[in-house]
Amino acid sequence: MKIAARFVVIVAICSAGFWFLSSPAMGQEAAKTPVAETPKTLADRLDSGMLGALKFRSIGPAFMSGRIADIALDPKHPNTWYVAVGSGNLWKTTNAGTTFTPIFDDKPSYSMGCVTVDPNHSDTIWVGTGENVSGRHVGIGDGVYRSKDGGQSFENMGLKQSEHISKIVVD
Repeated sequence: MKIAARFVVIVAICSAGFWFLSSPAMGQEAAKTPVAETPKTLADRLDSGMLGALKFRSIGPAFMSGRIADIALDPKHPNTWYVAVGSGNLWKTTNAGTTFTPIFDDKPSYSMGCVTVDPNHSDTIWVGTGENVSGRHVGIGDGVYRSKDGGQSFENMGLKQSEHISKIVVD
């Protein structure tokens, strides 16, 4: 959460900077504007009223992790989603994406290839580790994992040497 908060602050400062730099005082009209009216710093253009409207919030797995490899929806609870991120973790939301929680942090694989919810037992989640795309940036996985409790715990079910799993189908 601390990283997400820092990111929001950085985005806000950069956005304010771009706003400042794109103002007429910085363009060709700067020569027409008296020097006394031109702000000296970015802080001169910002005040607490402008920044007070900004709220800190988690922006989900895309910020923390990167490429989305797969998404699985719980068929019995449509607001519950599992998001497998190619470069970092498995995320769960129970409020249709408003907030996300990482649920695979304590496992040896960080790269996700796929996630599947058992259509008959929605608390059973299957995860294939190792993103299945080509590139030097891709992490390998260590097999298939299963959770029988909605992602609270996982056990490795095998295929440890497979490295990249892109699809799991529950029969």
